[in-house]
Amino acid sequence: MNDEAAPPHRRVRIGALSTALTVALALLCCTGGTAAFFLTELGGDAAEQMTPMSIECTGDFQVNVTGDMPRLADYGDSQLRNAARIIKVGQDMKVPPRGWVIAVATAMQESGLRNLANQTVAQSTDLPNEGVGADHDSVGLFQQRASWGSVAQRMNPEYAAGKFYEKLLTVPKWEELPLTVAAQEVQVSAYPDAYAKHETLAAHLVDALAGGAARTALIGGRHVCDAASGKEVAASGWTAPITGGVGSGFRTAERPGHDGVDIAADKGTPIHAAASGRVLVSRCDPDNGGHLSCDVDGYPDKGGCGWFVDILHAGGFITRYCHLVTEPRVEVGQQVKAGEVIGEVGSSGNSSGPHLHFEVHEDGDRSSGGAIDPVPFMRARGAPLKGAG
Repeated sequence: MNDEAAPPHRRVRIGALSTALTVALALLCCTGGTAAFFLTELGGDAAEQMTPMSIECTGDFQVNVTGDMPRLADYGDSQLRNAARIIKVGQDMKVPPRGWVIAVATAMQESGLRNLANQTVAQSTDLPNEGVGADHDSVGLFQQRASWGSVAQRMNPEYAAGKFYEKLLTVPKWEELPLTVAAQEVQVSAYPDAYAKHETLAAHLVDALAGGAARTALIGGRHVCDAASGKEVAASGWTAPITGGVGSGFRTAERPGHDGVDIAADKGTPIHAAASGRVLVSRCDPDNGGHLSCDVDGYPDKGGCGWFVDILHAGGFITRYCHLVTEPRVEVGQQVKAGEVIGEVGSSGNSSGPHLHFEVHEDGDRSSGGAIDPVPFMRARGAPLKGAG
């Protein structure tokens, strides 16, 4: 795995095409002090992995439930208005923005952001609804059962969102949990892993509807825009792995085969997982001679990532961390939290000095063909890489 090797010819993937189309579209109208956006007409899982144009992080995070809504392929005006209502309830209850992302993602999975009646609950069909389901006696945005309240209460979006937040706030350290774990602690679903696939789009909706709030991290008791780094995790669920400045960039003219960015740091600096996920790889990468010589400092043209880690995140994203000083702290198959220390900066492998080589891949593709520029990716999640343009 030589990070100097030229990338193979890239195939065109739906996820990448969706992102390109999204970036090309203009921002629309304003809602709650922030610009709304198109997410193109491409739908399905690809739409949920798209990254919209940068949305200003306003600092006020006001949401307008009655104003204009963004246009989104898989969700209509009433569904997006329901997302706004969920966020507004969270604001009124003083729930941090991370809770809004969890709540919106949960409602996406449970009801598709629709206030559903139930054909087996007669009273529900007489109330205002946006469709009819048939899951036990579940109704409403969060598909809450009878123990959560009366039928009329559960089909009131504000009541349903409030009950969701009330239970979420009882979960110990819920802000630190992976979204799917936090949501499952509240919902006790038969499909506990299903929530994760909605996290990226839920964060984008919170940004669009509430002034970039998913790009904030709670620092010193304040929600600070674009400052997530290390243990300080943004409401989007992402954080910069280290605080150093970016030197060599992604696929520059001088290094077209450089599939990530190099972040300067002293040897021994802790490296943090950029988001919650599962460790795919944790080992020494062979050098150009096929030798496993990661316990000594490397040099240019030696080849290989040295000690390195790959982590799979929600939405099919993979992050890679190269040139660790010693064997990583994590093992293959291990679940890690965002901000968890996975190793320390070193200079093993193809390296001229201590730094972190950091990559982001999409569509679950660990090869060069799946690599994307980490700089705009991390910036859009409120975890900008320092020194990057």
